[in-house]
Amino acid sequence: MSIDQISTDSSHVAASIRDYMTSGMSSPSAQALTDDDNIFELGFVTSLFAMQLLDFVEEEFSVEIPDDEITLANFSSVARLTALVTRLRDDHAA
Repeated sequence: MSIDQISTDSSHVAASIRDYMTSGMSSPSAQALTDDDNIFELGFVTSLFAMQLLDFVEEEFSVEIPDDEITLANFSSVARLTALVTRLRDDHAA
């Protein structure tokens, strides 16, 4: 896979995650969410939404997130979740 393909793939992953997050958050300010914003610190996320986000990511990107990877740090932002998905996909492809 070329660097351009990896960049495009990561951009697609980030856009999908961002769209899902902003559509599922009740706060109007969630629409201004940046990829590095910590959604837990901003108070945008309930425990139910966190579980829905986990389910969305596994289904949307055909990855299984191991229990030890289900952490606040990995799910705290669009950027961190995108990095997790990319890493899991790379590990699976190797």
